[in-house]
Amino acid sequence: MPKIVDPAERRQAVADAVLRVAAREGLEHASLRNVAEEAGLAVGSVRHYFAGSSELMIFAMQELARRIDARVRTHARVLLDPEPAPGADRREQTVRLLAETLPLDAERRKESALWLSFVTAARTRPELRTRAVELQAGLDTLVRRVLIEMERSGALTPGLDPELETRRLSALLDGLTLQAVQHPDLVGPDELRAVLRRHLDTLAGS
Repeated sequence: MPKIVDPAERRQAVADAVLRVAAREGLEHASLRNVAEEAGLAVGSVRHYFAGSSELMIFAMQELARRIDARVRTHARVLLDPEPAPGADRREQTVRLLAETLPLDAERRKESALWLSFVTAARTRPELRTRAVELQAGLDTLVRRVLIEMERSGALTPGLDPELETRRLSALLDGLTLQAVQHPDLVGPDELRAVLRRHLDTLAGS
């Protein structure tokens, strides 16, 4: 009896192969042939699930975003709970939530490097551009919600421009990510958290 293949599982396995190849050799080497070899499949099998390289790259990009989003949501549910637990340290919860977007360990550093690779590729690959814009918009939305929560809880200095502060904090997270990926020996997890905490202090006027 032929083995029954779950299409969703197979597409997931191929997306995982894309990310492994891209992390190890660079996104430009994630061709259909190389990805098929990484996944232990024939090229024809990959083409059965993805019409071409563009569709495959978009799906892998979405998978990367899903991984990051799953971690962020875990912290977001705690911080944005309208009825927080008594004695909850809202500032530290804010730090933990935003820090999930930073390369604090080897796994997140690899994900951040992949993120930067996809965003860079989107400059010259129109099929990736829409997804790259959506990913940035997702980060901006997260930051904006954090600032709104800070304002609601009285932890934000009155009179600040929400849109300007959203852009400023989002740019800080992007910049820290870039520096930590490029210079992991110079910008470590403790420094990333310290810079983030210091910025939140300025927003609180302390």
